[in-house]
Amino acid sequence: MRSSPGPSALPFASAAFDHGASSYGAALAHSPFVEAQQPPRRDPASLYLELRCPICRTDLRAVHHDSLAQPASAIACIRCGAVLPQQNRIWLALPPERQAYYQRFLHDYELVRKAEGRGSDDAQFYRSLPFRDRTRRNSWQWSIRARTYRYIERKILPVLRNVACGPLAVLDLGAGNGWLSYQLARLGHCPVAVDLQCNAFDGLGAAAHYDLVLLKAFPRFQAEFDRLPFADAQFDCAIFNASFHYSESYDRTLGEAIRCLRPGGMVIIADSPYYHREASGLQMLEERRRTFRKSFGLDSNHLASCEYLTRDRLLVLEARHGLHWTHHRVWYGINWACRPLVARLSGKREPSKFRIYTAQVKSP
Repeated sequence: MRSSPGPSALPFASAAFDHGASSYGAALAHSPFVEAQQPPRRDPASLYLELRCPICRTDLRAVHHDSLAQPASAIACIRCGAVLPQQNRIWLALPPERQAYYQRFLHDYELVRKAEGRGSDDAQFYRSLPFRDRTRRNSWQWSIRARTYRYIERKILPVLRNVACGPLAVLDLGAGNGWLSYQLARLGHCPVAVDLQCNAFDGLGAAAHYDLVLLKAFPRFQAEFDRLPFADAQFDCAIFNASFHYSESYDRTLGEAIRCLRPGGMVIIADSPYYHREASGLQMLEERRRTFRKSFGLDSNHLASCEYLTRDRLLVLEARHGLHWTHHRVWYGINWACRPLVARLSGKREPSKFRIYTAQVKSP
């Protein structure tokens, strides 16, 4: 697992491979694999996505990226007869039995998110994310998301765009209200937002607030990480946007994302909690359960989510999927940087860290 250098004097530090490349971008852009696979310049108007039946996994017909974001009729699978319907411009790719499986989790999750003030009646709230929380109820979290996004926007996506010779086809996994897809679309990329939630305040339904200001809307799919409704090798990048830790199996979730990526594509895991020690992560889970019971009268274990990352967990994924993680450090401010020291001095467990992990996949 490669590590980038620590924060520099700049607000967003650059990342470098540990084998002598001057920067992460230079290493990727000049790799023999990338040069050998250099495609012709891509026209976003020619981007079609082939869908996959969420029941029998048969590949369905290809649909233009832009058309997927418009009202459309259901698509039927010729093999099993299952129907992929659309409702409020959201493709519903979660089979009935999986809807039942997630029902309790989604109910409680929505309740908690409302209590935390995660949505708004103001369309500008959504369009201002992640740079400003107009409700001021979760400003510190959005400040973290904003710095993470700026790093990805400035340090990672330009390199991938140069390699692809044009706009990127991006899987936004765990998209929530779609703010990341919105920002990517504004940059000219072709995102597809995927989430379990469809509600209009914190889920994919909230993405309607972006449609009026975007030249082209982005497609939205209700689907689970481990059964994505897309055929193989169609995306340049898959971003787990503060969402990878919700996976019930890191191995299956990562494998499914890799399946959807083109050769040389990239997985990005951002803003999932990381701990140096497994015991710290377990302690965090117990503290959270107590907090949920006290504040909401709920348990937080309706899904067997993996919840956090450790070095050992990342190394296992590295070995199983034949990839190499690059660790990017983002400067989140002095208060955030001092949290481990404050925790040690006060005798508390280590606090979580937020890092960005990237890996190029399907390389020879």
